[in-house]
Amino acid sequence: MAPAPLATGVGVANLPNQRHKIVAKRGANFTIMVCGESGLGKTTFINTLFTTSIKDHKNPLRRHHKQLDKTVEIEITKAELEEKMFKVNLTVIDTPGFGDYINNKDSWLPVIEFLDDQHESYMRQEQQPSRQKINDLRVHVCLYFIRPTGHTLTPLDIEVMKRLGTRVNLIPVIAKADTLTPRDLADFKRKLREVIAAQNIQIYSCPIESEDESTTARNRTIMSAMPFSVIGSTQDVTTADGRTVKGREYSWGVAEVENEEHCDFKKLRSLLVRTHMLDLVSTTEEMHYENYRRGQMETRKFGDPKVKKLNNPKFKEEEDNLRKKFTEQVKQEENRFRHWEQQLIAERDRLNKDLEDKHAQIKNLEGELDALYQAQGRNTTRR
Repeated sequence: MAPAPLATGVGVANLPNQRHKIVAKRGANFTIMVCGESGLGKTTFINTLFTTSIKDHKNPLRRHHKQLDKTVEIEITKAELEEKMFKVNLTVIDTPGFGDYINNKDSWLPVIEFLDDQHESYMRQEQQPSRQKINDLRVHVCLYFIRPTGHTLTPLDIEVMKRLGTRVNLIPVIAKADTLTPRDLADFKRKLREVIAAQNIQIYSCPIESEDESTTARNRTIMSAMPFSVIGSTQDVTTADGRTVKGREYSWGVAEVENEEHCDFKKLRSLLVRTHMLDLVSTTEEMHYENYRRGQMETRKFGDPKVKKLNNPKFKEEEDNLRKKFTEQVKQEENRFRHWEQQLIAERDRLNKDLEDKHAQIKNLEGELDALYQAQGRNTTRR
């Protein structure tokens, strides 16, 4: 029996294989946030992206039932995806209520506070003696859905994207691209790029250069499609040539989800999942989280709690209403007490006057009684 061949080298070259086994065993965590107005197909896009029903669709008849509340909520959905024995713990963050009102002033604050709170929570857990079970909800990418108006970004879009771009990997997405013609879509993309550059909005840019020329060309192709136009659909439709695809069927034909001539869904999916998921995670950890951590460490002592700024518009409005109501109640009570005081003073004056009258009557009676005693004494003396 021939002896087994000896391995050449020290064995450092096997480190990537060891790392691969560790990562394959542990799996990965990926958190994605979808932000934008209601009705832009965010839920449909998430279900289409991962080819499974992760989020349930909301009843469109109840979409405007909470208009009086005027609050932006944070909705968290968790799912576990598995492909070829590799597991990904997926977390989807939705922001229902964002941009759905006539007055959207400060509507972005709950979203911004959520992003900062996750960095703060992770930083606090890192400072603990035991760091074995850290709950990490830091958002790795935020897809900001833009309404396909064909014009440009709204003031709300610009304000929100400026704040998001400094905290998270921001990727602008043009929703419902099948509502625009190819020419209008190209013009819309050009306008969006110009506004993003003019307003200095930070958006995610994947690494372009690579040792592999094909990888470099693919990265350039992906980034050239920014902002991505998408069509969301979980329904199977049949094309004119007999193919069954995911898409939307119209009288003029079929808008295919994975057809790069129709939209950029495949490019965006490749960016998020196939090619740059690890870069999104590492960018979040090495840039956005470190920026937050450094900023907090420069203004706080180790272990000090974060100073909360109570500038949430919902709380501010409630505080103003309570303050106004309290002031009105205090005024009402003061007026009532003044009225009672006037009544008591009037009653006191009346009683004092009655008492003086009684004293005068008593004095008169005493005088009359003395006069009677004196008259009776004279009569007795005469007798």
